[in-house]
Amino acid sequence: MKDTTKKNVGNMTLFALTWPIFIEILLHMLMGNADTLMLSQYDDDSVAAVGVANQIMSVIIVMFGFVATGTTILIAQYIGAKKEEKAGHIAVVSIVANLLFGLILSLFLFVFGEMILSAMNLPEELMSTALIYLQIVGGFAFVQSLIMTLSAIVKSHGFTKDAMFVTLGMNALNVFGNYVFIFGAFGAPSLGATGVAISTSASRTLGLIVLFIFLYKRVQGHLPWGYLTAKFPKEELRQLLKIGIPSAGEHLSYNASQMVITYFIAMMGTTALTTRVYALNIIMFALLFAIAIGQGTQILVGHLIGEKRKQEAYQRCLRSLWIAMTISTFAATTFAILRDEILSIFTNNPDIIQLGGTLLLLTIILEPGRAFNLVVINSLRAAGDVKYPVYIGIAVMWGVAVTVSYTAGIIFGLGLIGVWIAMILDEWIRGLLMLKRWRSKKWEQMSFIDHKDDTEVG
Repeated sequence: MKDTTKKNVGNMTLFALTWPIFIEILLHMLMGNADTLMLSQYDDDSVAAVGVANQIMSVIIVMFGFVATGTTILIAQYIGAKKEEKAGHIAVVSIVANLLFGLILSLFLFVFGEMILSAMNLPEELMSTALIYLQIVGGFAFVQSLIMTLSAIVKSHGFTKDAMFVTLGMNALNVFGNYVFIFGAFGAPSLGATGVAISTSASRTLGLIVLFIFLYKRVQGHLPWGYLTAKFPKEELRQLLKIGIPSAGEHLSYNASQMVITYFIAMMGTTALTTRVYALNIIMFALLFAIAIGQGTQILVGHLIGEKRKQEAYQRCLRSLWIAMTISTFAATTFAILRDEILSIFTNNPDIIQLGGTLLLLTIILEPGRAFNLVVINSLRAAGDVKYPVYIGIAVMWGVAVTVSYTAGIIFGLGLIGVWIAMILDEWIRGLLMLKRWRSKKWEQMSFIDHKDDTEVG
């Protein structure tokens, strides 16, 4: 079988590596927006209920991400260092670890879903809709955990198109399933949010099957499944956790802070909750450029660090940052100019359109700050500097984002505008601190690979 790991990812252009990631993320966002848009034709309350349930799911996905993040970085560094066998060990251990973790969290969501939603101060009229959605999608959360892990493996080997094609298929199936189950097409029952949950879970399951096929074709020769039966993979788990737990800590802190902020917004009423869902769905299209560039840069920096090309890694991050900031700002400005027309696609409620339009204007300031965090933090992780972003993230997210959201939004009565101001401050403060850290080059001594004796540092 062809040795696919010989592809020199470190010498690939950012564009060649990133455009499939961009399309993949775009399709993921289109899937979420398709859910929102199609549900909005059914019932605005269903949109709010699903939005809150997905806030919980985003935290769960972050928890799956701690293994996937470690997988991406370790495989990238090992392949860059020409240590394909070690990369294979990491791959098989990460697949099994995230499967077990996913099954545990799926059971947790199914059993304790109502308790979690109640703790988020969800309005009573939204509870039944949100609960059944959370139990169905959450019950299949283990499928998403495997998708993330397999996708990380194939992308770390440079095959970013594979994940893109799988997401394309899932997106098409999801839209078709939404049409059938939301509106009762072809004689099917009209199920609303429940139909969205069924469609989402079914399309992800089929996508996982196809992704396994891609994995087999691309890297099967470097997946030593027998390694798991030879001994307990203590060293590989240690490495994954060493990277993944701090990396997930930053993401988990962000999502937990967003859940608290969602609690504040719930105090403002259903209109505020619905407006936030629509606004976030729209601005994610501006954000996706920075997300894609950040992920592509992480893979490139990981390979360059593995090859000991540290100065090239340093410059790669800075070039990617300015590209991400420029494109994200342009996209945010475009959405702000067309804000009324775009929001009118989702709703005809004039209060939602007016408030959502103000939020889109503020997003012009918000997006460049996000680009700092998405590109520079990913580069720091890829280089081995995984703890600093967590420390800064926790301090600023809770000290600024949560505190200012409550103060400006609730106490000063600015509502969602106060929340958006808090988000701007949070992203820019963290972003500038991350850039300062990258320029300090303290990460140069933090690689996870010891090139001298083929063992890991740590």
